[in-house]
Amino acid sequence: MRIVICGLSITSSWGNGHATTYRGLVQSLCRRGHSVLFLERDKPWYAASRDMAASGLGRVELYGSLAELDRRFRSAVRSADFVILGSFVPEGVAVAEWVLRYAGGPVAFYDIDTPVTLAKLESGSTEYLTRALIPRFDLYLSFTGGPTLRRLENEYGAQRALPLYCSVDPDVYYPEQVPRRWELGYLGTYSDDRQAGLEGLMLKPARRNRHRRFAVAGSLYPEHIHWPDNVERIDHLAPAAHRTFYNAQQFTLNITRRQMIQAGYSPSVRIFEAGACGVPIISDYWAGLEEILEPGKEVLIARCPEDTIDFLTSIKESEAREIGNRARKRILAEHTADIRSLQLENYLAAAAGRNQVLRHTSVHSFAAD
Repeated sequence: MRIVICGLSITSSWGNGHATTYRGLVQSLCRRGHSVLFLERDKPWYAASRDMAASGLGRVELYGSLAELDRRFRSAVRSADFVILGSFVPEGVAVAEWVLRYAGGPVAFYDIDTPVTLAKLESGSTEYLTRALIPRFDLYLSFTGGPTLRRLENEYGAQRALPLYCSVDPDVYYPEQVPRRWELGYLGTYSDDRQAGLEGLMLKPARRNRHRRFAVAGSLYPEHIHWPDNVERIDHLAPAAHRTFYNAQQFTLNITRRQMIQAGYSPSVRIFEAGACGVPIISDYWAGLEEILEPGKEVLIARCPEDTIDFLTSIKESEAREIGNRARKRILAEHTADIRSLQLENYLAAAAGRNQVLRHTSVHSFAAD
């Protein structure tokens, strides 16, 4: 199949979680014999921090404007079997109109930020999507599952809303023997609505346990944040360094954005990455988590600083290792990039079949008239 993807960024993971998802998905699709063209708006903040591997990611093209996008890639969109438009694409509404005008096959919207998107729509924001566009997509693919999918169909008119969670590449994320540097680590770009969780589940425990070592890796954190002396701050950490970062932790922390907690069924890519490395995960709770990992057996749930402290002080290393191993087994069975690409293939094939039926019916109806 010839697939065109218009996404936020695949070339740079700086300040966004889209890149690692697109990389795993595109690489797997290419391994399965598909031709993938990824179109990315050339932005200076991504240009300054490009960390994409040179091979295995299909054909990646940058464009500087909507006019350039149209001039260079209209024919590719017309001839593609499928076009996928991602969330947060710059001038995304105009890009969506362009794709829907010229696409020769089915068009899917891939929402990597579904609860954020719906909150924006409720507030009247049309940053990259409008209500009127949603029914025009053949598929609405969502990082969030559960009740949100029915809401997309029933309230917003999506033709078909389906889950396409983030995933992990087991060839990149796996256990390795590295020196243990931290009892607890956290990897994530700054988000205002995650900071309270980070404060409660890591920074407060760190202040009460000055002899223990912690780490926070990620970009965009404000300068005014007071970091305890035993919390090591690492600015932007390229994906190539993620595996070593996870494996250097006794436990890793997962913090979920407020809107994702409210919607539920929104697993973070960090859960899959750390889990694939066999590192035991301490996470906040959200509805649907138990469908991803079993609490107490494959993931540890913390609701307050005391929970984090209890896990760090009372769980023996052998028990922690078993928790990590069980999570790894579950994730490799259900949440790899190859599994996601197969899901996507099935979704697209079904959409293509529906399109053919509709077009066939349309042709016969026109002839009858």
